[in-house]
Order: sequence, then structure tokens, then C-alpha cells
Amino acid sequence: MVWAYNLEHLDLIRRFVAASLRERDPWYEHGRKMTCVARLPAWIKRAKNRDEVLRVVDRLRASLVAG
Repeated sequence: MVWAYNLEHLDLIRRFVAASLRERDPWYEHGRKMTCVARLPAWIKRAKNRDEVLRVVDRLRASLVAG
């Protein structure tokens, strides 16, 4: 299940999932994972699920824009 607070959040998730190189902030390794991207479930972050997650995000965005 994929959900987002608003279109901006949904676009952020899409950009993160679509990125082939995901660089982490320097404080990330110290346990202070305070970004919404850092708190995404592991299955969303896995490259093997990228196509399916992007398909769902695009479908969700289209339903919000059309409605």
C-alpha cells in the first residue's frame, strides 16, 4: 500500500524511487533518520520493486489530478 499526504509528498516519493543513485545525508549513518524518505518502508526502497512502485505512484497521482 502506497499513500502520501499530498501531491508534493507523492512527487518526492516518485523522485526518490526513480533515482538510480540515492545519496545519503552525512547525519544519516548516526541513527538520526528524520526525513520522510528515510522512513519509507524497505520494500519501497528496493530496486527490484522500482517499476511496480512507480506504476502505483503514477496511478495514484493521475487519480488525484483527475478528481
